Amino acid sequence: MKAVRLLILFGCLCGTSDLHAQTRELSSTGEMLDGIAAVVNDGVVLKSQLEIEIQRIVQRLEAQGTQIPPMNTLAEQVLERLVVNQIQLQRAQRVGIQISDETLNVALANVAQRNGTSLSELPAMLASEGIDYAAYRAEMREQLSIEQLRQRDVTGRIGITPRELEEYLERQEGRAFQNQEFNLSQILISISASATAEDVETAEREIADIYKQVQAGESFVELAISRSDGQNALEGGHLGWRKGEELPTLFAEIVPGLEIGQVSEPVRSASGFHLVKLDDRRGSDPIMQQQTRARHILISTNEVLDDEAVYQKLLELRQQILDGDSFEAVAKVISEDPGSAVDGGDLGWAGPDVFVPEFQAVCDELEIDEISKPFKTSYGWHIIQLLDRRVHDTTEEIQRQRAIMSIRNSKMSEETELWMRRLRDEAFVEYRL
Repeated sequence: MKAVRLLILFGCLCGTSDLHAQTRELSSTGEMLDGIAAVVNDGVVLKSQLEIEIQRIVQRLEAQGTQIPPMNTLAEQVLERLVVNQIQLQRAQRVGIQISDETLNVALANVAQRNGTSLSELPAMLASEGIDYAAYRAEMREQLSIEQLRQRDVTGRIGITPRELEEYLERQEGRAFQNQEFNLSQILISISASATAEDVETAEREIADIYKQVQAGESFVELAISRSDGQNALEGGHLGWRKGEELPTLFAEIVPGLEIGQVSEPVRSASGFHLVKLDDRRGSDPIMQQQTRARHILISTNEVLDDEAVYQKLLELRQQILDGDSFEAVAKVISEDPGSAVDGGDLGWAGPDVFVPEFQAVCDELEIDEISKPFKTSYGWHIIQLLDRRVHDTTEEIQRQRAIMSIRNSKMSEETELWMRRLRDEAFVEYRL
């Protein structure tokens, strides 16, 4: 159902007036007052927020055919998520993160596109599903704020040294799983940075108990919903598809050896104790890319040469080359591209996303050895000679290009858990239920 897809992907709030009525109390003047579920630093989580979110989770679990845990257990999990979200939003506000209407509209347009509609038609589509557009916009803005905060506090601070990059590439050599993808779920029993030895033992006993229940045939999804401390607990612990090369180090040592449907024994990381379940795996085909090799001469306009003058100059140079002059020699003397002039204008082998669209479009139209007429891009005026085309296996090249991102992604999950745990430990939280 479209509504369910929207709820799952974007976590929108969709309550009813009856639900609000259940959480509000009458003041002495007869006005409806909302109750407080938790005080979070200088903010609050309202009972109405809690019950709306519980209803949303219940609707999603029912749509998935997943057994709903006891309501008190579900309420604890949902309230904790709302508390953590509130802590993150407060920090985002303190550090000055603001989501502009333009950024928000771009995100909403992407939502609309994925659901086969336009931004202008999105409010009506949401309304038909019982979702308030203003509330949806507000929550999307909050989600974008939290994402920017995580980029600032976590992603931007994950450092990668050259030696770390080389060691990563060395480890990847010969590892069959690097070109595979794994669909994973986890149950996490977290450990605070200030945890005592007794706290660690308690967490270890809890994960061992959960593992026994899994081994006895109880639902991993339901146990994750009711007992996991992970960010994805209310999604049944589902982490989604992860590339083998991007698996956290802890998981990379475990996941490749699991059978589909198998759950690992408890393992410990800095953030706590984990159970990892392999839901599915799939191979990754070699990355074949259509590439072109071209060389060019670039001349820019200036105070002396306007567009027409540069165009005519390049026309003359093109004719000289057609009459027998060396393209390479002319490029070395004339081209204003410092990166390629020294190589006679040679740009090397390049994939379809390397050049600006205007440049790539001309390359695509040329025959081998043909020289283009002068044309303009944002860099200036060019003539191109297409040297060759090929379909190339870029798996190794792209692996290196992606290595830094992969290392960062492999650190992301654990670093985010640790970051969130620090924020949670430092916050003042008072439950009022």
